[in-house]
Amino acid sequence: MHNNSERIIIFDTTLRDGEQCPGATLNIDEKLAIAKQLARLGVDIIEAGFAFASPGDFEAVNRIARTVGTENGPVICSLARARKDDIKAAAEAIAPAVKGRIHTFIATSDIHLQYKLRKTREEVIATAEEMVAYAKNFTDDVEFSPEDAGRSDPEFLYQVVEKAIAAGATTVNIPDTVGYTTPSEFGAIIKGIKENVPNIDQAIISVHGHNDLGLAVANFLEAVKNGARQLECTINGIGERAGNAALEELVMALYVRKQYFNPFLGRAADSEEPLTNIDSKQIYKTSRLVSNLTGMLVQPNKAIVGTNAFAHESGIHQDGVLKNKLTYEIMDAQSIGWTDNLIVLGKHSGRNAFGTRLRELGYELTDNELNKAFVRFKDVADKKKEISDWDLEAIVNDEIQQAPDLFRLELVQVSCGSSSKPTATVTLYTPEGEELMDAAIGTGPVDAVYKAINRVVNIPNKLIEFSVQSVTAGIDAIGEVTIRLKHEDRIFSGRSANTDIIVASAQAYVNALNRLYAFVLDQKKQEQVTVRS
Repeated sequence: MHNNSERIIIFDTTLRDGEQCPGATLNIDEKLAIAKQLARLGVDIIEAGFAFASPGDFEAVNRIARTVGTENGPVICSLARARKDDIKAAAEAIAPAVKGRIHTFIATSDIHLQYKLRKTREEVIATAEEMVAYAKNFTDDVEFSPEDAGRSDPEFLYQVVEKAIAAGATTVNIPDTVGYTTPSEFGAIIKGIKENVPNIDQAIISVHGHNDLGLAVANFLEAVKNGARQLECTINGIGERAGNAALEELVMALYVRKQYFNPFLGRAADSEEPLTNIDSKQIYKTSRLVSNLTGMLVQPNKAIVGTNAFAHESGIHQDGVLKNKLTYEIMDAQSIGWTDNLIVLGKHSGRNAFGTRLRELGYELTDNELNKAFVRFKDVADKKKEISDWDLEAIVNDEIQQAPDLFRLELVQVSCGSSSKPTATVTLYTPEGEELMDAAIGTGPVDAVYKAINRVVNIPNKLIEFSVQSVTAGIDAIGEVTIRLKHEDRIFSGRSANTDIIVASAQAYVNALNRLYAFVLDQKKQEQVTVRS
């Protein structure tokens, strides 16, 4: 149990709430890659998923617990509704972790009681008590959340929280589920709990909040001043609707304004002791990894991690920054691990230098993955004189986090121009190894390529998003293409990086189609099993 005034505990829910945002579906390998990076970042708790939700979710939580839940690693947590089946699944999933937590929740607002749960207040209290006690059979670390606390009757909220702590909850989390409160209101809710729940000193107060009005981070900082000691947040603020409180904004606010927040944690104002356990130099890399794997791009003007966060356009600013950074920068870009993008490698660099640099960047590759990535590196180095860390990340993510290898793109050729019709020819190998070729005319080169690929693959889908981002500045930059397809209300994303954006576009599309095709095959298998049984 942490001493309450000691520091702020960072609870990361990127892999649970973050993954619930439309289109951010991750496969198990991608979740594992993010979990490993969150451990390097130094988060205290990783909410790895909702184990009961699906066999895939269970497997992801279980593998993260096995791989990342080490002696010195973070606590691995699974969400569970206040139901025995949910809690049992969560307990089994987190079992391999050295430190595991079950996070159970039930709604407490009258609107949720009436329309969603159809339960009385007494029934909710009884369920909360019973289920916290049940979870306690599996682990000492139990977190309880009264869902929609922000719109709950305070008196009832105090009762539920008191009973949950008495039943064994060591953390009580107060969610602003719909992102409705303002900072002073949210601070008052936390203060009320602190003052009116007699056994509150036996648990840590946590907060979880959505950003529907853009106030999540402000609400959390106000909660800290009123006694909250755990913050539930996500990388880049991803999550349902407008997202969650952003981890990087909270951590850097507490870092830059340490003197302001110190007294609220019972410290001397000038104490240099960090307020969180986060290694801020890992922030930028974590942000890029999550953005790449989820396909959720970070807006350029996003605080802390946006590409413009440390860019100065105006002449007065540039002049000031050159004389002394502190004139217009309240923090140093280096503090979040934003390197000056030092050029590290060129086409004469060997496999060893390449491997060493990737390890420094935090990638642990198998020999096979390293070989594949090195071949790609040589290919890019032939086209691009200087290769930066960002280029390396793009290459590696492209090589190792691939979609299932079903359809394989062999050739893509395009002819287009101001007076010709954009025409594309593609050659693909089918999962059975058959070579197929087709051509199509489109409104532009990418449209033509996609039409040609669709003629070959022939799976109904709707393209709902297409974006291209350059990895670095310069005309020879690698372009990263992210796309999303829709098929029967499910969204599949694909991404690829190449110095030729037409090739990257084609490959990203094939990656997404492969994910879609794997899903269709899986569904067919399950139907056959059901029919047989």
